[in-house]
Formats: sequence, C-alpha cells, structure tokens
Amino acid sequence: MRNIIGSGIFVSPKGVLENAGSVGLALIVWIVTGLITAVGALCYAELGVTIPKSGGDYSYVKDIFGGLAGFLRLWIAVLVIYPTNQAVIALTFSNYVLQPLFPTCFPPDSGLRLLAAICLLLLTWVNCSSVRWATRVQDVFTAGKLLALALIIIMGVVQICKGEYFWLEPKNAFENFQEPDIGLIALAFLQGSFAYGGWNFLNYVTEELVDPYKNLPRAIFISIPLVTFVYVFANIAYVTAMSPQELLASNAVAVTFGEKLLGVMAWIMPISVALSTFGGVNGSLFTSSRLFFAGAREGHLPSVLAMIHVKRCTPIPALLFTCISTLLMLVTSDMYTLINYVGFINYLFYGVTVAGQIVLRWKKPNMPRPIKISLLFPIIYLLFWAFLLVFSLWSEPVVCGIGLAIMLTGVPVYFLGVYWQHKPKCFNDFIELLTLVSQKLCVVVYPEAEGTSGTKEINEDVEEQRQPIYQDTLSKDKDSVEQPQP
Repeated sequence: MRNIIGSGIFVSPKGVLENAGSVGLALIVWIVTGLITAVGALCYAELGVTIPKSGGDYSYVKDIFGGLAGFLRLWIAVLVIYPTNQAVIALTFSNYVLQPLFPTCFPPDSGLRLLAAICLLLLTWVNCSSVRWATRVQDVFTAGKLLALALIIIMGVVQICKGEYFWLEPKNAFENFQEPDIGLIALAFLQGSFAYGGWNFLNYVTEELVDPYKNLPRAIFISIPLVTFVYVFANIAYVTAMSPQELLASNAVAVTFGEKLLGVMAWIMPISVALSTFGGVNGSLFTSSRLFFAGAREGHLPSVLAMIHVKRCTPIPALLFTCISTLLMLVTSDMYTLINYVGFINYLFYGVTVAGQIVLRWKKPNMPRPIKISLLFPIIYLLFWAFLLVFSLWSEPVVCGIGLAIMLTGVPVYFLGVYWQHKPKCFNDFIELLTLVSQKLCVVVYPEAEGTSGTKEINEDVEEQRQPIYQDTLSKDKDSVEQPQP
C-alpha cells in the first residue's frame, strides 16, 4: 500500500475534477479507477507466478511477444515513465513548499522548476552515497503522507457531521460546470490512474518475494480496496470544505483545504505533503535501478547502467542517468500535461501486458499457473484500456502523440543495438572504452548474480516457466527456449 499512496492524491484531484466536469462524476472516476486497478493487479498476479522473473511487465512482454516488444517497454520506461513520474512528484513537492509563500497567486514557474531540480539532485546524492540513508529517508518521510491523509479524512468526517455536505447531495454533485465530453472523461481516468501508480511494484521483485503464490493476491486484496477507500474519502473531504471552483483554482489542494479548516495549524498540511512528496521522489529513484538491472541482464541496456559501487553497493550510473533525464522533463512545470503524457504510455503497455496473458493461455494452456483467474478479468481490462487510449489520443493528440513518437524511436535503436550482432570492431571498442571510463569515474562493477552456480538444481517446472514463449533468435542467452518442433 505504501508504494501506491504517494503524491498523486495531492495533485490528481484537480485534474480529475477539471476533466470530469462535476463532483459526482469525479468521485465515480476515482471508484472505477480503483476497480480497474484491482482487475489489472489480478492479471499481473497470474503473470507474476507464471513467469517468475523480476522486472515486471518488461519481463512478461519480452518473454511473450519477443525482444523488440520487451525493449520498447524498457525504452519507454527509461526515457519517459520513470523521469516523468519523478518530475511530477518533484514539482508537487515544489508547489506545496512554495504555495504558502505566495498565498494570493501561483508560485513562479522558474522557482518551481529550480526547487524541484534541487530536490532531485539532493536525493540522487543521498541514493548514490548510501543504501541505508536512502531507506531511512523513505521510512521517515512516509509518515508525512499518512499524517496528511489522516488529517484530511478526519476533518472531512467532522465537516459532514456538521452538515457541510452541499456538494455531496446528488442534485449538486452532478451539476456540470462544463459540457460533458467523453474525451475529457478519458483524461480524467488518466489523471486518476496516476494516483494509483505503484500497484504493480511487487511484480518487479517477484524473485525476491517470500511465497508469492499467497502474498501477491493477499497484497492485492488488502491494499487496493484500502487505497480506493482512502482516495475516495479524501476527495469527499476536499469538497466538504471547498467548492469545485475553489478546488480548481488551487495548485496545492491540500494547502487550500488546510487553510480553510485548520486555522493557525494550517502549516501542518504543506509540511506533511512536502515530506510525503520528498519521500516519493526518493522511493522512485531507489526502485528504478531494479528495472535497469533486469534490462542489462537481458542485454537490452548497456551493462554499466546495472553496475554498483564497489563499496557502497549503490547503482550510481543508473541513478545519474535517471536524474539527468528527469531534469530534462522539468522544461515544463505543467504537472497535468506531464500526467496525461505518462499515463497514456503507461496504460498502453499495461494493456499489451494483459493481452499477453490471453496469448499465454492460448499458446501454453498446460503451463503451471499457481494463480489462475477467469479470462473475464483481462477482457474487462482490455475493453477499458481500448476506451481510454482511443479517447485520450482523440482529446490530447499532441501530448499522447509525442509519447508514441518517443516509443517508436526505440525501434531503430533496438535493431542497431540489439538485432545487429556483427558490429564493426571499432564500434565495440568504443563501447568497451566508454564502459571502462564510466566504471573508473563512478567506481562501479557489475554485480554477481546470487546462486548462479546452482542453476542446474532448479526444478524442471520452474525452468520451463522461466523460458520465453516467443523464440527470440537474436538472444545470446544459452538458456533460451528451444525451437518448436515442426
């Protein structure tokens, strides 16, 4: 649950309400997004124990659809998803720190971007310096979001008990302040889905989970309903203190909420949210290295990005790369455009991954599946996925189109970097020199995989599960799947 609840609930309510057009429809969007997230998580749970590899949807897409599809998932995650997520969280941090200093207007864009950049640079240094420091920062700052959400929900309950629920009455809740538009409703779902981000985090560490057959579904059944409850009641609390117009006029919704209800104690809210978002940036930086390692292990990323410091055991090259790409995202301070941008790309590959579950059932019906759900779940998810992608692209063609264009730039990179096996010696020498220089500058080495000497002892069932369904003829891995018999 800690990986799902983040900065999204402090920034997405404005984006959801703005696109939904009414309080009632906005609340429905939050509930439906929670239900769809639960459906997607169940699909991922089956995939996680059927293909027991860390790396999440990257590993599933690569094994089911082949190297190119897996590489594109990795490419877009490295260039778009992680940097944009971190940029949004850092900008949310900046908004909540600076908004109390500019009570009558919005903070200046340059100030927002500068403070966000300082936050990123500081946390990158912390993560490069010590794993222990990074985990302590995460543990300490997690308390911030729990305090903020607890205050919001408690104050909302108090407001309702006082009779302050004008915007929750059906005749007022569904009063539209703009013309209903199906494209905008799709964008409302994208904004809401950003707040639920992190629901598939456990799939990135499947190999490290204790008893994933029990713990994966248990985590889903406990965390997602609880998160949905918290998000819906937080939004209910917001509208007990603010009208839709006041909520839309604020770039820091929780700050405005605190100013209206907490009086002289209003300072608690921006500090709590700032602590939460600071921890959110740290958590994203801390976990991104797992995907880099999975990609480098498959030969889809330069090995230097999976290397760790010889003494501190921190993934310095991956952290530096992520930091630089995130800083580039700060060319804009428009968080809602960034959320649409990353939400569209995220959902695109969520759908591809869930479609892979159906393909896997068809191609390998007898494959061991410790968790097996009804095919109705992936079908429901894919129908919602198609609606979301089509109407989001129709409503925001430029933003979504840029995401698609960046993804497609991965095609020539894949064919030049992975497909092309017999590269000129000068090219290979240059890559080796670049890797060596990077290793010396960062003092990093490639980590040894634990238990590599004992791979022969893996039982046949697990070994079969680890093999890709799609035969990648370009794979160098000696353990790749055998060619199908004619």
